[in-house]
Amino acid sequence: MSKKWHTPQQIINKLRQAEVELANDATAAQACKKIGVTEQTYYRWRSEYRGMRVDQAKRLKELEKVRMQVGIALLVMVAGVWAMVARGKVEQARRLVRLAA
Repeated sequence: MSKKWHTPQQIINKLRQAEVELANDATAAQACKKIGVTEQTYYRWRSEYRGMRVDQAKRLKELEKVRMQVGIALLVMVAGVWAMVARGKVEQARRLVRLAA
């Protein structure tokens, strides 16, 4: 079975649909089957997106992406500093670290 990626808007809409099913006395398994996801996925989405509006979910995903990019940039900078130290350019590495701080 291939993975299917859902946008935050699709996830929120499916969660709302599941809430309607649950309000109409359906079980969680029945509601999950109706919206086309596993119970595990439903509960994971519910814990992450419950009570969010679509614009809030989109912003959350954007912030997570930026956070990942900043982390990668930091790792690249640290690797560069260590490479400078390994080549004997300790003073240049210190200056770079001071600028980044």
